Amino acid sequence: MNLSAQLHETAKALPQKTAYFFNDEASTYAELDGAITKFASGLEALGVKKGDHIALLLGNSPYFVVSLYGALRLGATVIPVNPIYTPDEIGYIIKNGDVKTVVALDLLLPLAEKMHHLLPEVENYIICDTPQGKERGLNNSNLSVGDKLHTFTSILASGDLSYQGPELNEDDVAVILYTSGTTGKPKGAMLTHKNLYSNAKDTGDYLKMNEDDRIITTLPMFHVFCLTVALNAPLLSGATILIDPKFSPAEIFRLSKKYEPTVFAGVPTMYNFLYQYEAGDPKDLQSLRLCISGGASMPVSLLENFERKFNVLISEGYGLSEASPVTCFNPLDRPRKAGSIGQSIVHVENKVVNELGEEVPIGQVGELIVSGPNVMKGYYKMPEETQAAIRNGWLYTGDLARKDEEGYFYIVDRKKDLILVGGYNVYPREVEEVLYSHPDIIEVAVLGVPDPEQGEMVKSYVVTKNSELTEEDVLDYCRERLAKYKIPSSVDFLEELPKNTTGKILRRALKQQIIQA
Repeated sequence: MNLSAQLHETAKALPQKTAYFFNDEASTYAELDGAITKFASGLEALGVKKGDHIALLLGNSPYFVVSLYGALRLGATVIPVNPIYTPDEIGYIIKNGDVKTVVALDLLLPLAEKMHHLLPEVENYIICDTPQGKERGLNNSNLSVGDKLHTFTSILASGDLSYQGPELNEDDVAVILYTSGTTGKPKGAMLTHKNLYSNAKDTGDYLKMNEDDRIITTLPMFHVFCLTVALNAPLLSGATILIDPKFSPAEIFRLSKKYEPTVFAGVPTMYNFLYQYEAGDPKDLQSLRLCISGGASMPVSLLENFERKFNVLISEGYGLSEASPVTCFNPLDRPRKAGSIGQSIVHVENKVVNELGEEVPIGQVGELIVSGPNVMKGYYKMPEETQAAIRNGWLYTGDLARKDEEGYFYIVDRKKDLILVGGYNVYPREVEEVLYSHPDIIEVAVLGVPDPEQGEMVKSYVVTKNSELTEEDVLDYCRERLAKYKIPSSVDFLEELPKNTTGKILRRALKQQIIQA
């Protein structure tokens, strides 16, 4: 079984069930499946074949859902791309990923016009209309892209509802996800049909998703967290997704009041914004049975404050692109442990090991490694990097973790973010947890910077809601709660911290600022 085939089965079993709401308009599973079939057929008519690579430069919308599942039904490999990447970033992924067809918003027409001479291997550009594009007068005429240009609407119109599609193998590559490239160029994690289907199925089962659920899908669909947890898992479960083009606290509360969602998935920054949103009425979120947090470690103080204010459980989990992504979640039928990423989900095994790959004793810190049907096939065109990441069937995550006696895992920090102060290990997250517990601090980032005497020193960046808070106030707070070598050497106050499109705070951007300074 694969994602597209399962959606087809769901459409046959629940044809009139609402698959999604978008801009307050509903679409049934039958309508969605029909659009997927016609899009797959239309792609084939363009000359797209099984195994061809298709890039999606799309935001959260039905365009993304239909394009993704339509391409999968055809047997093509999908490469989701953040549409607000720079031309160089987009160009690298398209070229490195051997993309032949690009599906993009009309807002990107000027980019396609500018780049198509540099990307001769791209055979088709499929353009999706948006209200903003129409306002700006963007259209498909008089562009030198020429006969490579098609509209999403025309592809659908040319599609055949009786289209069956080729036979798919579970080990065929379904999606290539390019990692954010914290070291060197981004790497393309190859995820098979089996990887994606098994992880969506196991995640949905673990979180008890069913056809009565309504999931707010506000995380970016091109990101693996949303792709599995807020898109694939709900659709496999026959649930309804509430597609939100762009996260804002006001829109989340509006959607909640109107549609009474049962599940919300977000990164810690989103929960922070919702918690701080003064106009938000806790009653509007009372329909939620579950909130899911991932993408970054959630400060315990934020988790507890949010749960107390909105009276809803937050289940924190863990994943990475190379694992499709979910490996752990806090269970719903056993005690949740604040600060933990929970236990291994079904069919997935997590271990904490030392430098030799040997499992360390309970409570000790080591590298988290993962095994299961969700682990990627490898990095696209990067055999050496694949060999370094997957050893003896285990994926080495690069995250430092520990496990307790009940099998709950705790992420200590990224291996590469470990700070060495005079020979002592300092984990940024430990310092961040203390700073987050300060009542006047909203956001925090901690990192190591070079120091001639100690090797490294701890530097902190904070966003505060109290303009009178001083560096000395913050340092005094830390002195009461941290060992001397863990106390930040300095505190910089910022209006906001750099974040990626999912809302994850980017320590590496702060490090880059230090280097450039």
